[in-house]
Amino acid sequence: MIKTAEFVTPKHPDKVCDFIADSILDEYLKQDPDSRVAVEVMGGHGHITVSGEITSKGQVDIEKLVHLIVGANFQVNVFATRQSPEIAHGVDAGGAGDQGIMVGFACHETPSLMPLEYELARNLCKNIYQKFLVDGKVQITVDIETKKIQTVVASFQNTKSDELLKLVKQFVLAKEYLVNPAGEWRIGGFDADSGISGRKIAMDSYGPNVSIGGGSFSGKDYTKVDRSGAYMARKIAIDLIKKNHAKEALVKLAYAIGKPNPVMSTIILDSIIVPVPTNYDLTPKGIKMLLKLDKAIFAQTSQWGHFGRGFAWDK
Repeated sequence: MIKTAEFVTPKHPDKVCDFIADSILDEYLKQDPDSRVAVEVMGGHGHITVSGEITSKGQVDIEKLVHLIVGANFQVNVFATRQSPEIAHGVDAGGAGDQGIMVGFACHETPSLMPLEYELARNLCKNIYQKFLVDGKVQITVDIETKKIQTVVASFQNTKSDELLKLVKQFVLAKEYLVNPAGEWRIGGFDADSGISGRKIAMDSYGPNVSIGGGSFSGKDYTKVDRSGAYMARKIAIDLIKKNHAKEALVKLAYAIGKPNPVMSTIILDSIIVPVPTNYDLTPKGIKMLLKLDKAIFAQTSQWGHFGRGFAWDK
């Protein structure tokens, strides 16, 4: 029962791209709650590219918004069109904006009902980030049965390894510490690497030890069930854990583009397959109403993970 999970700071290039994508979504939702947005962001080495589909009554200066986030020294390229008529036709009728499989999970390993290795990595990364507001990442390997940490890996830009090690030891006790294992480093973020929105999907979900769906979250409005379906699956998993006093719940939903109801809905509760309760409205509109997904709440989800943080789908 040895498990490992990683976490990265909000200054990691991939997470900056996620934050840009969700900030764009939020700005459109503030002006038009019915906005349909599906944007991807790539950045690095002085350039930011935003590409995708946007259909909204709102008007957002995307270039200005990106500059507010990353600074004025970036060349911003925006390639956005309206949602295709074929997709819009199905969504207008209440159908899903895409096909795909979504996963929700909850377990009693932590108070947040998240996997232990995941929460250990997230908490350590957050604690280090409070002192070092830079590009960085951590990785934790833990024995789930004994809850003893085997190995901690921490790499943070512009840190002295001895100082970082001392800080890490304040928060976690481990058999082995690997701090800046490749050496101290100064060049990070977009100066050192490129980033792409949606690339940290395992970290955005439950870590590498729980299956994930096929799509990313950031930059997508509720009609994209990659996001809303995953949030709803988490909500159902939590409800089942609490109602049945179970140890673990895994929920899987699958949708077809243009169709409102899932083509598959399965639950595995403590290794037993059980039917999905009929009291849930699993249509995109039903999920939007329950979880209030037409509000500008998404930029805050793009940092520190989408689950186990007290959002509506965590309650």
